[in-house]
Amino acid sequence: MQFVTQQPTSKAPAEWFTGDVWWDVIVAGQEPSRMRANLVRFAPGARTHWHSHAVGQTLHIVSGTALIGTRDGTVLEAHPGRTVTCPPGEEHWHGAAPDRFMEHIALWEATADGAPETTWAEPVTDAQYTGSRQTYDGPAAE
Repeated sequence: MQFVTQQPTSKAPAEWFTGDVWWDVIVAGQEPSRMRANLVRFAPGARTHWHSHAVGQTLHIVSGTALIGTRDGTVLEAHPGRTVTCPPGEEHWHGAAPDRFMEHIALWEATADGAPETTWAEPVTDAQYTGSRQTYDGPAAE
């Protein structure tokens, strides 16, 4: 067992995000592990560009109000304690509501064959970002 040396907080690349976003790498697993986890902080209105993950992605909301969108126009609103999964290959985006900061833990895996783990596409438009929201009101994850 060992402590992982933490990297400094870094600003997320503008070619993948709209608005101000920062992340802390929690873990970037080394073989045989393929685990990836980042704590990501979004300024109000900030969001990812459209993207997909070869092995899927899980988002656990830590603080604020998260918005998660899919290509069919669905925009999910998620609050702290909620966990949302995106299946392999599903194009989606996620970010903060326009009036609140948001933090989530993003979990995903590298591919076993070394192929790209994330495929990035175009920015999310304002119309896509402001689409009608669905909120899940069931029990929070324990």
